[in-house]
Amino acid sequence: MSRTLSTVDDDTAGSTAAPRRAGRRAGVIGWLFVIALLIGIALLSLRLATTAPSLSGVLNPESPGPGGAKAIAELVRQQGTDVEVVRSRAAAVSAIDPGSTLVLTDPVALSDDAVLSLLGEADRVVLLSTSTRTLDLLDLGTGAAGLGTVTAGCGEAEFDGVGTIESERMFLPGTGVDGCFRDDSGAAALLIAERDGTRVSFVEATRMLSNRHLAEDGNAALGLALLAQTDHVVWYVGSFEDGDRVADAADTLGDLTPTWLTPAILLLILAGVAAIWWRGARFGPLVSESLPVTVRASETMHGRARLTAKAADAPHAAAAIRAGTRARLAQRLALSPRATAVEVADAASDRLGIPRGSLHDLLDGAPPADDRELIELARRLAELETAVDAAHTERTRT
Repeated sequence: MSRTLSTVDDDTAGSTAAPRRAGRRAGVIGWLFVIALLIGIALLSLRLATTAPSLSGVLNPESPGPGGAKAIAELVRQQGTDVEVVRSRAAAVSAIDPGSTLVLTDPVALSDDAVLSLLGEADRVVLLSTSTRTLDLLDLGTGAAGLGTVTAGCGEAEFDGVGTIESERMFLPGTGVDGCFRDDSGAAALLIAERDGTRVSFVEATRMLSNRHLAEDGNAALGLALLAQTDHVVWYVGSFEDGDRVADAADTLGDLTPTWLTPAILLLILAGVAAIWWRGARFGPLVSESLPVTVRASETMHGRARLTAKAADAPHAAAAIRAGTRARLAQRLALSPRATAVEVADAASDRLGIPRGSLHDLLDGAPPADDRELIELARRLAELETAVDAAHTERTRT
């Protein structure tokens, strides 16, 4: 008998040694992966930089997207006007000929001097998006309240056939500035002025002349009236790379964060590695004793469950269900884990506003006599937990 036990012990020790070694290797690999992940996150946060948003999506004459302006550009070409798209100020200045029309959106990336210099190169300028800065820079007027459907109503013949448009922004024209598409208050959706020999048309048309809304109202006619009056159109698509405003230069993440952040991140990484080294040795696979038979905890649990079901012990099962419900309700109601059934029932009745006696019987009443009563008891306990959870959630939101 002793020889048999010795043989079984040797076999068990040999069979458990391999899983222990495999568990140690898996643990080491897991910790190495965590360390590598932390280092990668730290390096990525140090190298990450903020990037400037793109300006090319706003009325881009080459974009077929909903916010682009390819449709109006093609309509202008069909009228016999050559549309040349440029993406730098130097190319725009080189492409502008006498009598050409310069088209652009709000030049947010250009300084005031650069804007005035670029606009002065053309005989006609059409600004298709507006800003208070450009409005003040060209001394065209001020912004005004009110939006709605407006008609041309000005002395410019090219806008007589436009019809009505849905204005996006209204302005009060300044001295010497003509306003078209006025409302009852005198505010205008389109401003036209002469600035140093250059005719400037100023309108907020980022929605009206976009591909999505071009077919609405008189939007297409307005675009042709603005852009198809000359044989050559130079459409400048701005970008931050072409800008000269130093204040708009993109800052890196390091410029935007305090100086102590990098040492703090490195210190946290070192602390994490030290904690892993210190506590990692205490973790690992369980050491099983050299016994002839090893019974898993799950098998024990399943065995007890099968015995309870075979014995049809409804009172014992009901006691276990009630104990679990009381423990969960005590935690939800901020009671002690050792709270009695009466204390839990009183707290739940106060939370739900129902009689206490019914909850006393539910949480610590008579045991069920058969499986049908056990199922009914489990259902009522589940409904009680759901009601308490719902009341707790509503109280937290309030």
